[in-house]
Amino acid sequence: MGLRESKKQETRQLISDCATKLFIEQGFEQTTIAEIAAAARVAKKTVTNYFPRKEDLALDHHEAFTQGLARAVAERGPDEEPLAALGRTFRAALLEHNPVVGFTGPAFARMVANSPTLTARLRELHDQREAALATALTTTASDPTPTITPRAAAALIAAADRLLFRRIQELTLAGHTNDQIEATLLPEADHLHTLLDTALGNHPTATPR
Repeated sequence: MGLRESKKQETRQLISDCATKLFIEQGFEQTTIAEIAAAARVAKKTVTNYFPRKEDLALDHHEAFTQGLARAVAERGPDEEPLAALGRTFRAALLEHNPVVGFTGPAFARMVANSPTLTARLRELHDQREAALATALTTTASDPTPTITPRAAAALIAAADRLLFRRIQELTLAGHTNDQIEATLLPEADHLHTLLDTALGNHPTATPR
């Protein structure tokens, strides 16, 4: 990464950090772009150049989130089935306490839960995550597979994914530590994976058995 690009990344992170601090202290709706710019010591235009939507200042991992399931399918090993890759990827993120799957800490989770705007935006991001997965599964489908099959598989997988995300947030708000959440979610995630495997087979776009 060149010096110019490195500087841009530093500025972006500074703005995001200042915004998150203010959102947690004041609430998302109550915080203005002008206040964020002042805290980061940049112009308002600089804030909007980096973050065209105010919601993206809070949910700044949105690209990694929306593409996460699709990327797990696209980047799986040559002999690995899509459902196995998705299960492996989630388990790794769970063990890492990755914020993309819901490990955001109680203050941030509370801030999102208390904001109608962010709650609505999070629903949109989950929908985009499902749509991206459906596209990725379509590329793995065999020719005789009905067109709706990858979309149906993506809808079921995304529903389980949303449930796990909400469980992490729910347990976070209930005061559980990340390690406690991990211990609770590991068997729950395995159970959901078994249900999906029963419903879909390990290759979710294969012709029904």
